[in-house]
Amino acid sequence: MADNITTVSSESWEDDVLKSDLPVLVDFWAVWCGPCKMVDPVLAELAVEMGEKVRVAKLNVDENQAIAAQYQVRGIPTFILFKDGQVADRMTGAMPKSAFEQLIERNT
Repeated sequence: MADNITTVSSESWEDDVLKSDLPVLVDFWAVWCGPCKMVDPVLAELAVEMGEKVRVAKLNVDENQAIAAQYQVRGIPTFILFKDGQVADRMTGAMPKSAFEQLIERNT
């Protein structure tokens, strides 16, 4: 995983996501998910290119089922953008880089 992508868990969720001073794009993923692996390079690029606007984080849904359930994640990968501790936007499925850029731009 890229150095500039944060791995979050139920223990770090509040500090890393809800209390973040920047919007946080959270990738809800699992090890066994093929489409999740497909978007990893895109997320790594976004973390570098848009790092001043948004943080990129990954949450393993198998290890953090309560958080996934709290945010009604029913399919993966699901991407939720949190801003000021609240859900600002979301999308599900492996998307092209342009879709992520649009999601971030319209919410930052």
